[in-house]
Amino acid sequence: MTSIETRSRIETATRAMLTCGVIAGPLFVATAAAQILTRDGFDLRRHPISLLSVGEHGWIQVTNFIVAGLLSIIFSIGVARVLTDGPGSRWGPRFCALFGVGLVIGGVFRADPALGFPAGAPEGYPEHITTHAMIHAFAPPLAFLSLIAACLVIARRLAADGLRRAALLTRIVAAVCFVLSVPVGPGFSIRLFVAVALAFAWVAAYALYLLRRITA
Repeated sequence: MTSIETRSRIETATRAMLTCGVIAGPLFVATAAAQILTRDGFDLRRHPISLLSVGEHGWIQVTNFIVAGLLSIIFSIGVARVLTDGPGSRWGPRFCALFGVGLVIGGVFRADPALGFPAGAPEGYPEHITTHAMIHAFAPPLAFLSLIAACLVIARRLAADGLRRAALLTRIVAAVCFVLSVPVGPGFSIRLFVAVALAFAWVAAYALYLLRRITA
């Protein structure tokens, strides 16, 4: 195999990995939104999307978390292949990978039924929290803090590349995701879902930017 053929195969694989970042968000958000609208008794004003993982059809959201997480991890490998040196080349891909790991943990370890969902669940939170639920509780902070860190690291890279507007927008995404994901105040479940959608929108946008960069 010639060096040109080898390079072509590597570029094809890298494009496929970056495409995973484009796909992950729309797939996750659309699947979650469909369940929010169709699962009996689910109310986003009261129930976080983690509760979609419990009940008769909980396997759908479990799969959604795991697939989105794996796609995000594959995307991070693509990022590492493109950012071979310079600012963000080490920690940018790592934080993107940790974002995916958080999603996988959120799928593998389910929340406990609570807040009246699904039918028959306690109206509040259960008195005894399972080990699965305790581990699951670490998933959202891990995912969001990793994504926020990735944004800040990559914003520095974008600024170094002269893309100051993109760097500013990336920092704004990081700040908004942080504020929306703070678990205090009214409407937390809605704010969290918006933060998830915004986080994935940034991932998709950055993936498209990297795809254009390697095909230019």
